[in-house]
Amino acid sequence: MPTLKTKKQFSDLLPPLQPEEFAALEASILAEGCKVPLTVWNGVIVDGHNRYAICSKHDIPFEIEEKDFPDNDAAADWIDANQLARRNLWPDAFKEALGRRYNREKKKRGRPKQMDQNDPISSESTAQALAKEHGVSEGTVKRAGKFAEEVEADPELKEAVRSNNPAKVRDVQRAKKRAERTEQIAETSKANEELETSKTYPVIYADPPWRYEHTKTDNRKIENQYPTMALDEICALPVGDLATDDAILFLWTTSPKLAESLTVLEAWGFVYRTCAVWDKQKIGMGYYFRQQHELLLVGTCGEIPVPKPANRKSSVFSIRRGKHSEKPIEFAKLIETMYPEFEKVELFARKPRKGWAVWGNQSGA
Repeated sequence: MPTLKTKKQFSDLLPPLQPEEFAALEASILAEGCKVPLTVWNGVIVDGHNRYAICSKHDIPFEIEEKDFPDNDAAADWIDANQLARRNLWPDAFKEALGRRYNREKKKRGRPKQMDQNDPISSESTAQALAKEHGVSEGTVKRAGKFAEEVEADPELKEAVRSNNPAKVRDVQRAKKRAERTEQIAETSKANEELETSKTYPVIYADPPWRYEHTKTDNRKIENQYPTMALDEICALPVGDLATDDAILFLWTTSPKLAESLTVLEAWGFVYRTCAVWDKQKIGMGYYFRQQHELLLVGTCGEIPVPKPANRKSSVFSIRRGKHSEKPIEFAKLIETMYPEFEKVELFARKPRKGWAVWGNQSGA
């Protein structure tokens, strides 16, 4: 019986068998022998690590099948392709192996080389070729590439994938994203007056720094005025932790961001109720209409009471705009009039406001 070598670079690519799976394989080999040849390259196992371990332990003969690869990357790619062809590969392991193939091929394509006309991948995009080979979409292939990078960079995530624990994989990913977003938010909020997050508020007033992906000219980029945030970053803000069980949210938005604003409102745990319109008395830019107004959405959670009839104002306010994105003081005063008895917090405030807790990327200005 030949003595074979193993290489960590290759064995790490293989999802480990669960204890019951290994026991079943061992029982099968003990009863029927090793029916499937081990695949080797220059004396190194590329497929059959578990079979080799069992056969060596019980002195059971086995056959080998020699493969010829030009280099380690080619051998690793064969291992991943071989695993992907097996139906019993669990989803996260499948995604990781597919992502490794995608990333490996992208790296290879980045090197100067002679195109091989017999190589099917050389005639089409990497994602397209792998999608066709494995029966998935191109988007799935690209997302798998990012996933494989995450797994490689995070030992905890790698362990979750190796243990076939989808719930743990999702928990690790969520925790990482939350940590990253928290860090980003903290970075944009370094100058802020600190908000005591252990305290809750029945009135929340927020003016998120929306990111406009369609901005075409650098001189009009919102980022020239202040740091912006993507939709998922805004949704991830722990606003729900700041709200009392019965609370109201006043959320500023613009016409192009209306749909996203409703998503944010729901993500923060509020139900949309109504809105007010701010006529800025000065026309701006726009792709369909030149914008002259902004919207103040109102959402609630629990059973916070509505304002007294005397404190209910018109839904349209005509106030000339000031500095870029700055909201008129009249709106904060209006909220104070509507809910004089409740404590209030303003998110993304430009400066501290008397009687309010504040938090945001400009509140120290």
